[in-house]
Amino acid sequence: MTDSLLDLAPAAAREKIVAWTAERGLPGYRADQINRRLWTSPVGSWSEATELPAPLRDALEADWPLPRLAVASLETSADGTRKFLWRLADGEAIESVLIPSGARRTLCISSQAGCALGCVFCATGRMGFRRNLTPAEIAGQVREIILRDPTDRPTNIVFMGMGEPLLNWPAVDVALTILNDPAGFGIGARHITVSTVGILPGMEALRARPEQFRLAISLHAARSDTRLGLMPIEKKYSLGAVLTEAKRFGRRVTFEYVMIAGTNDRDEDADRLARLAQPLGAHVNLLPLHPGGAPGLAPSSGNRMRAFAGRLQSAGVEAVIRRSRGLDINAACGQLYVEMEKKRRPSPTAPAR
Repeated sequence: MTDSLLDLAPAAAREKIVAWTAERGLPGYRADQINRRLWTSPVGSWSEATELPAPLRDALEADWPLPRLAVASLETSADGTRKFLWRLADGEAIESVLIPSGARRTLCISSQAGCALGCVFCATGRMGFRRNLTPAEIAGQVREIILRDPTDRPTNIVFMGMGEPLLNWPAVDVALTILNDPAGFGIGARHITVSTVGILPGMEALRARPEQFRLAISLHAARSDTRLGLMPIEKKYSLGAVLTEAKRFGRRVTFEYVMIAGTNDRDEDADRLARLAQPLGAHVNLLPLHPGGAPGLAPSSGNRMRAFAGRLQSAGVEAVIRRSRGLDINAACGQLYVEMEKKRRPSPTAPAR
């Protein structure tokens, strides 16, 4: 067998399993037992599915091995945030961040290894683009968290890790189904957020899905010229075009806005942002620039962020300042990867051994 069951949507995986068990003359209930071990009650390998006969487990291991993500690094913050660096089968690495908050456990997942977009405030952008992830590698970040500790099972998923999810739509499309389907992880669509810089074809594809997945737009500037200086993608998908597609989405959207001192945090920026958010009824998340994530840029001060938020709120826009989590563990997207790669590469000045 060449395909992985974990790369398939639950319905398609079940079809494969039903056909595979039928070929072996196995009773129908075996397909149900096998299927639930993919996502609803996952196992790390078929040998752990002890409700199945040993010969069946061996056959599954031979025909349908379960790919894993290896933990290359795990850092835990004083605030409970945990950052995982996963090593993939080909040696590439991606990051996930698990953020506990009361009964909520939000997992920030990656959709690509690296990123081609080059946003100046993002550490991942300095990596460049490596490759797209498969559905199994995307949903596998959730799977691995559950395998490590079922009590950490995520309640919310945000596609805000490495990469631009809508530039990997075919895999993200399948991963969304795995995450949401009751035969998959069964996470409610309104608890799954896809964040994009504004890839119009992907926004259209997400809008076409019947589920109520949430959309977050990485805005980061309320003027096209300012945005172009921060996000080169503005040249291809302009702010105006992105906002027009956001109106078509038909559901409330969120604007993500990283606040950078002297760049996008003036009163006039707040007023312009309010005018963009009002017609959409958009919620605005104001994010402090993560120190260390973007050399050469400085985060806005707390006072400036509060004044900015107050100005939005006075204009009738719901705005929230999101506090940084994991400041002590390189939790900005891409930071842990960059630090780990520095350690893996020999120093050019180091003497030869």
